[in-house]
Amino acid sequence: MVNIAILGYGTVGSGVAEVLQTNQSVINKKAGKEINIKYILDLREFPGDPLESKLVNDYEIILSDSDVDIVVEVMGGVNPAYSFVKRALEAGKSVCTSNKELVAAHGSELLAIAREKNINFLFEASCGGGIPIIRPLNSSLTADEIDEVTGILNGTTNYILSKMFHQGSEFEDVLKEAQEKGYAERNPAADVEGFDACRKIAILSSLAFGYQVDYEDIYTEGITKITATDIAYAKKAGYTIKLLASSKKVGESCYAMVAPFLVNAEHPLYSVNDVYNAIYIHGNVLGSVMFYGSGAGKLPTASAVVADVVEAAKYLDTNLMTFWSSEKLNLTDISNSQGKYFVRLQGETTEALKIARETFGDIQQIEIEEVQAEIGFITEELSEAEYRMKAEKLSGIISMLRLQR
Repeated sequence: MVNIAILGYGTVGSGVAEVLQTNQSVINKKAGKEINIKYILDLREFPGDPLESKLVNDYEIILSDSDVDIVVEVMGGVNPAYSFVKRALEAGKSVCTSNKELVAAHGSELLAIAREKNINFLFEASCGGGIPIIRPLNSSLTADEIDEVTGILNGTTNYILSKMFHQGSEFEDVLKEAQEKGYAERNPAADVEGFDACRKIAILSSLAFGYQVDYEDIYTEGITKITATDIAYAKKAGYTIKLLASSKKVGESCYAMVAPFLVNAEHPLYSVNDVYNAIYIHGNVLGSVMFYGSGAGKLPTASAVVADVVEAAKYLDTNLMTFWSSEKLNLTDISNSQGKYFVRLQGETTEALKIARETFGDIQQIEIEEVQAEIGFITEELSEAEYRMKAEKLSGIISMLRLQR
């Protein structure tokens, strides 16, 4: 028997318990052992809950119990999760977590402790919810040198942008609808400002490139400034708008960014809508591959956590190698990155076009009926620094969006 303790009995924690109970026989068969929930840590009371007898409110009970083999951390946040997880690993207990904040901030350190103790620190659910991506990066794609990881990593923002695209709605209206449906938090900043996606791409980049990528170093924009007019322009030109979290190797340089991008209909991420997530990976041998599925939610996330529990149970005394060095990867400033830009410029059409062409050269104009006294256009390919230098000469720029290459 393998005993586990679940830290946190909220949405994901209760989901983990539900998955383990619902699929108990098949999970035990795949693990080759019986998996038993011995403790659930939570400060709250849950009278009448089927697992009420397993509830404890003192972490020391779990830590001091040598019969606990695996700790499942689904509390969220960095503290006290970091202390709890580190102490569990130091005590020789494997840990499975869905906590992206924890993994992004302390992943390489916690992996090193697990390696030293010959146990495991697993975090499949931290980046794509129910989408299997960590294990493929660690095993299936090890023959490739990964040069790009680009994903739609936040279901809330993808839902909002999808609704704006299909309904022509404004951001604030769709955000309110998303909150009413429970897709967005009352305080949605972590999602709509791009912070959630930033932490996830930091983890994926660290695994793909093998070195520590600090999320604080990643350029991050959200979607709060996207308007129905931006969407109309994109649609007319054959694009959609997606919040992309991306890291790329170009020669000896590595770039990472979270920002809204125009994505054309030929790109596999174009058709990823609603609350779904997807992760596009390019390798030098494999070429392109994409992972798609439910990126959040109680049971999809819990399913990924339980998959890690099964893996940890199968390899209780064997460390599964994860290639993530504590040595920091210095990201190249995005001002050196190359791309095309969609720009909206105020002014009467003839004069605005003249100014745009004098500034940016050969542009592609996009015309829509909904606007007056402005033009929309796509630039030629140029560096971010070149774009900024040219844009500073113009006083009438309404907005700018990058194009996904």
